[in-house]
Amino acid sequence: MNNVIKRTNVRYGILVFLFLATVFNYADRATLSVVAPIMSKELGFEPEALGLAFSAFGISYVIMQIPGGWLLDKYGSRLVYGCALIGWSVVTMFQGTIFLYASPLIVLLVLRLLMGAIEAPAFPANSRLSVQWFPNKERGFVTAVYQAAQYISLGIVTPLMTIILHNLSWHYVFYYIGAIGVILGIVWLAKIRDPLQHKKINQQELDYIREGGGEPELGSKKSATKITLAQIKSVCVNRMMIGVYIGQFCVTSITWFFLTWFPTYLYQAKGMSILKVGFVASIPAIAGFIGGLLGGVFSDWLLKRGYSLTTARKFPVICGMLLSCVIVVANYTSSEVVVIAAMSLAFFSKGFGNLGWCVLSDTSPKEVQGIAGGVFNMCGNLASIITPLVIGVILAHTQSFDYAILYVGSMGVIGLFSYLFIVGSLERITLSPSAACM
Repeated sequence: MNNVIKRTNVRYGILVFLFLATVFNYADRATLSVVAPIMSKELGFEPEALGLAFSAFGISYVIMQIPGGWLLDKYGSRLVYGCALIGWSVVTMFQGTIFLYASPLIVLLVLRLLMGAIEAPAFPANSRLSVQWFPNKERGFVTAVYQAAQYISLGIVTPLMTIILHNLSWHYVFYYIGAIGVILGIVWLAKIRDPLQHKKINQQELDYIREGGGEPELGSKKSATKITLAQIKSVCVNRMMIGVYIGQFCVTSITWFFLTWFPTYLYQAKGMSILKVGFVASIPAIAGFIGGLLGGVFSDWLLKRGYSLTTARKFPVICGMLLSCVIVVANYTSSEVVVIAAMSLAFFSKGFGNLGWCVLSDTSPKEVQGIAGGVFNMCGNLASIITPLVIGVILAHTQSFDYAILYVGSMGVIGLFSYLFIVGSLERITLSPSAACM
């Protein structure tokens, strides 16, 4: 009797690393939002200055998206992502030392700019690795898992940060979270490999990935990719992708409210203690985690049931965008329970519809996955600049969060409109021979 060689499942180990790296990607971003209510009092930061500090990250993050994507296509996800993880974690640790300088705000702005630049390749690398390691029918779930890491970061790591803040001081939040990231980055470099270089993967798993639409060969191309205007045009001047970019901007706007101003909203507008803020803020994050996983699983289920790629990916996005508008209910109640319920439903819905990276993996040209991810993330993360600044200006002029919540809620409407009327049918973009040249 012939022995049947069982297919390995190395790809799921890669997914665990993607998840952990993304958890600390968001944890490092969120450190400032957690310490902001205490640190701003100690150092005398006004709301507009704090909004600028939040946005500084986004400025360099957006600028570095296309260069970061080029680095990924040239040097591979393993090396670029691992080094970036160590680099941004070290910068996080240094943010705990800004009180030592004569101009702490200037130092904080410089460090946030540096942090944003170093983090730029992270999500394009997630997308690129998902194409290398997973077939199409598993990619919705994979995207949901690493996207859900942001909610785990907010739901579990944020309360831990508030405990550190309460028992020690704001400086130690930066020190501890940054140190964990450095350790994780070292482990990443030691363990992660591209599919064709991984010692534990067998031919059956490689064939499974390849036959299912994955691209395990992506990591084997060592030659530098030349960025051409034709390549960038193929993923920018395209109605489908423009609609996806608008939708991602809207989703990211909601995310960045929770990543930046939400703890301050609970502390100032709702009068919660800083320790209570940490635990209450975790409730919407947990709801977002559940929504994110369900959205990805539901999308893959629709695909396996024979629905088109367009229906399987767009339907959860449209539902999520519509329901996320419920966040505005928080403006019309004084009940803490109702506020948290509205925020939780909004974040659940945003998570359920957060399939933009999956759509990108399904539609971008396979030759330039890194660049395509960079353009996509650049457009989406314009929200990381605009949202914190807009909310800071609103607070400075109205001393109220009401219009800020309306602004965040309007993002759901705009995203819904974009996917309904701009995106159209989803299909993979094919580069012309001149655009695909290396």
